[in-house]
Amino acid sequence: MRRSAGVGFGLALLSAATFGTSGTFARSLIDAGWSADAAVAARVGAAAVILLVPALFALRGRWQVAGRSLGDIGLFGLLAVGGAQVGFFNAVRYLPVGVALLLEYSGIVLVVLWMWARHGERPRGLTVAGAAAAVAGLALVLDLAGGGAEVDPVGVLWGMVAAVGLAAYFVLSARVDPRLPSIALACGGMASGAIILLVLGAVGAMPMRATFGTVVLGGHVMSWIVPVAGLVLVAAVVAYVAGIAAARVLGAALASFAGLTEVLFAVVIAWLVLGELPSVAQGVGGTFIIAGIALVRLDQLRHPAPPRDEDPSAASTLARQGNRAG
Repeated sequence: MRRSAGVGFGLALLSAATFGTSGTFARSLIDAGWSADAAVAARVGAAAVILLVPALFALRGRWQVAGRSLGDIGLFGLLAVGGAQVGFFNAVRYLPVGVALLLEYSGIVLVVLWMWARHGERPRGLTVAGAAAAVAGLALVLDLAGGGAEVDPVGVLWGMVAAVGLAAYFVLSARVDPRLPSIALACGGMASGAIILLVLGAVGAMPMRATFGTVVLGGHVMSWIVPVAGLVLVAAVVAYVAGIAAARVLGAALASFAGLTEVLFAVVIAWLVLGELPSVAQGVGGTFIIAGIALVRLDQLRHPAPPRDEDPSAASTLARQGNRAG
């Protein structure tokens, strides 16, 4: 059991670390002239192609479930995949990677408010404390007291778009038929997200720019293929597969706690590769946000939602209530 738990935590940390690379890879492409929308489309489109075979394998005997879930999968791709990642990648154009990711994670508070307003689920004490801590941390990250940290308001707006996308990820994940395998939901969501973004780009509703020369990553000049491959293979395929495996070993709730380390990994990677480091006040604010999210997750762990009829393999997977979609 201890060995299994150790493997599970190792996989969860691997998932968090690889998810945490996405902002750094995206920044190198954006600085080279890519639009955030093109970077997202390349990431999720190629990842969907790679995950297609294992997704089809997981769907054996569940084609009717997949057919009934097409609408939810499309909405998941639009909001939880496309919206969250476009918001985050645009945010890193104006903000340090760590700050943009903290803004995205504030979407957990939006989930609490949505469940209260839409379903009448009054938050319990730990959830209220966690939401208060997250809001206080957000105020520090955004320097609302005027301490001197530079925060671009355009980047903040994009960060809040990412927060709405993350909130949609959790809400929609709970709504999708639990018999739909998580890897199929991830593949379908990324495929539909990529198609929607490409269609919007084709009609001129969203900028879809890509350059195919050299980029600068970590102070080194290299081909554009390197950060794209990093976004697809490391920050999408490895991140999702490791996260799904971790959730199956640890359970979704416990794996989601380990997933909070994504923020720390993202800050460290951006510091080592891009030389970005949040201010002291933003670091304290980030600690408050992570602590607040941990309290909300702890409350969920202590008071789990009533179980629905579902198969055991799908019940504990990442897409039900585990890691993020980004």
